[in-house]
Amino acid sequence: MSKVLLINGSPHAHGCTFTALEVVAKQLESEGIQTEIVHVGHKNIRGCIGCYKCRTLGRCVFNDDVVNTLAQKFEEADGLVVGSPVYFAGPSGTLISLLNRLFYSTSFPKRFKVGAAVASARRTGTGNTLDQLNKYFLHGEMPIASSRYWNEVHGNTPEEVMKDEEGLQIMRVLGRNLAFLIRAISGERERGKLPETEPRRIATNFIR
Repeated sequence: MSKVLLINGSPHAHGCTFTALEVVAKQLESEGIQTEIVHVGHKNIRGCIGCYKCRTLGRCVFNDDVVNTLAQKFEEADGLVVGSPVYFAGPSGTLISLLNRLFYSTSFPKRFKVGAAVASARRTGTGNTLDQLNKYFLHGEMPIASSRYWNEVHGNTPEEVMKDEEGLQIMRVLGRNLAFLIRAISGERERGKLPETEPRRIATNFIR
């Protein structure tokens, strides 16, 4: 069975961000996709220090039982949904620290795992938040699932989010589109029809 990992980057385990992710998860479950929501926003997660130890260890050097545990779940998943509240027009710092280390320290292929970002705000800042979170998927050759609007909900409490009818519809459509992309990619993989990839990554430095 296909599986989607959903990461709650809010410090509140059952706050507005979780409420949005839960709507996505329920839609995915109704589509036959297994889901798991992991709460990380309350954890003490330090940022990447660029030590490159992950290149020899095969995991992040900081064994804080968050990043390396999530790495295994991420590797086994067919999709990843990342949710964050808006803090000063951007994602939560804890979530960014986690994603920097999670994406940098893992060597397994992320290509064609489906990604999606979800932002929760009282009022504004969701655009910047989604833009920053989507960059992780773009770096990993992960197709990004869309909805019929930006993937955001509004409200200052879970109860207010549940009154955001447009936001809830966006989350449901996102869940359906995620499920469709996962099934479509799985089918193409079984037929051996995924696009060819270049085996060696070219990294060009602009200082000569």
